[in-house]
Amino acid sequence: MKKIERIHFLSRAEQLAPLRQFVRDLARRQGCCEENLEHMVMAINEACMNVIQHAYHGKDDGEIVIEFWQDGNELLIRILDFAESVELENIQSRDLDDVRPGGLGVHLIHEVMDVVEYKNQVDSAGNVLEMRKTLGNPSSCSVTNRT
Repeated sequence: MKKIERIHFLSRAEQLAPLRQFVRDLARRQGCCEENLEHMVMAINEACMNVIQHAYHGKDDGEIVIEFWQDGNELLIRILDFAESVELENIQSRDLDDVRPGGLGVHLIHEVMDVVEYKNQVDSAGNVLEMRKTLGNPSSCSVTNRT
């Protein structure tokens, strides 16, 4: 596995538009097909918005770090925050029958990414989200192995 990029930014919603473009550019350089690229962009955006809203409770001075690793034909995305560690079993989507705005980011992330794992940071406060997505090619773009 090879680390290909590491970025960090403050927990501000206005940081998400440049982040989305950065992820698009990075994924294209790694040979990611457009469908999987857009899934990654959506999942990373949702995850970072969740960190801003729920981990940092809207405070704009929290740090978010994103690492991008290439592992063969997969991209591993690791999102780290330094907020209070959460109880991992509490990270879940609301009931899909509960029709109202918001609250579906976790569900969406699990739907579009191949692998999603939530962890607590080992040696400090904070949380880690690891997601994997196949870079793919146009003929394999829709194939995923969700876990």
